[in-house]
Amino acid sequence: MSGKVFFSVSMSLDGFIAPEPVPVEDELFSPDKQDDPDVKRWMAQWTELQQWVFPLRFFRENLKFGEGGEEGRDNDIARETFERTGASVMGKRMFDLGELSWPEEAPFHSPVFVVTHTRRDPWERPGGTTFHFVDDGIEHALDQAREAAGDRDVRIAGGGATILEYLNAGLVDEFSIALSPVLFGAGTRLFDGVDTSRIALEPVRSEPSSRVTHLTYAVRPR
Repeated sequence: MSGKVFFSVSMSLDGFIAPEPVPVEDELFSPDKQDDPDVKRWMAQWTELQQWVFPLRFFRENLKFGEGGEEGRDNDIARETFERTGASVMGKRMFDLGELSWPEEAPFHSPVFVVTHTRRDPWERPGGTTFHFVDDGIEHALDQAREAAGDRDVRIAGGGATILEYLNAGLVDEFSIALSPVLFGAGTRLFDGVDTSRIALEPVRSEPSSRVTHLTYAVRPR
């Protein structure tokens, strides 16, 4: 029996999952761009949004940053999200940014299916992550991810446009938001363009922690 299709994201209190479009996107992580004021602003906002993750024991373990780190419910949720995921799907833009910033042992440790328009051979990384490039649509990418995941769940990893495409296609069963107490004022809104005529939500749980509030919803057809 196949598992659920879900996504989980961090979101600012005013509804943004990322700052304004990434400046100098292709060179965001290059050393000579780190003093660019736009890059510094973008990175500061992104870091603030994700601040709840960085101290966690699981985060440190998964990225091989060494021992230690915080435990507690935030850590449990991060670990549970990882452990339920048998395969991931992501858009090409997210992959392009990640390819520049992920360590050699990419943090997924399971198959990842990249929705793209460009054919490319699978890219195998140490630690169990292999990126597969799917150029014939989101449904075919999801079919392959379901097969690879087996009884575990498929995570739509991002970015926002890819998540919205799957949501509007009726292919998402559940999602979780880590609502962070920060304000962006502008940026990428996850639900801009959502088809409200087709989608209804059912609250599953709400779990506050010292840093964020974790909100989980089941997705139902309207």
